[in-house]
Amino acid sequence: QLQASGGGLVQAGGSPKLSCAASGRTIRGDNMGWFRQAPGKEREFVGGIDPWNGSTRYADSVKGRFTISRDNAKNTLYLQMNSLKPEDTAIYYCAGRNGRVITSAMDRAGAYIYWGQGTQVTVSS
Repeated sequence: QLQASGGGLVQAGGSPKLSCAASGRTIRGDNMGWFRQAPGKEREFVGGIDPWNGSTRYADSVKGRFTISRDNAKNTLYLQMNSLKPEDTAIYYCAGRNGRVITSAMDRAGAYIYWGQGTQVTVSS
């Protein structure tokens, strides 16, 4: 089970950090990712992180502003969000799957087999 937290109402330009705590399983060997879904839009990839070498991949829309990281000792995934824009408003979901996912497939929701419940991030202008 994944429990996402850290969302809320944030002013444009803000820098919240989302957390995703896992329980009932270890994420140590799992490929992890963040997705988001804005009202009236499809769920989209935000970023993903490899379990072995920590390599990351980001959507172009967040590259350079968001940073995904993991603390395997705490069994937690993070998403540091900087320079937020109103268009970043969405429900943010964390997801994972056992084993590695090739970098080119990290952006596919179907590559992940377990999901958190999501946390709402609303960016005011």
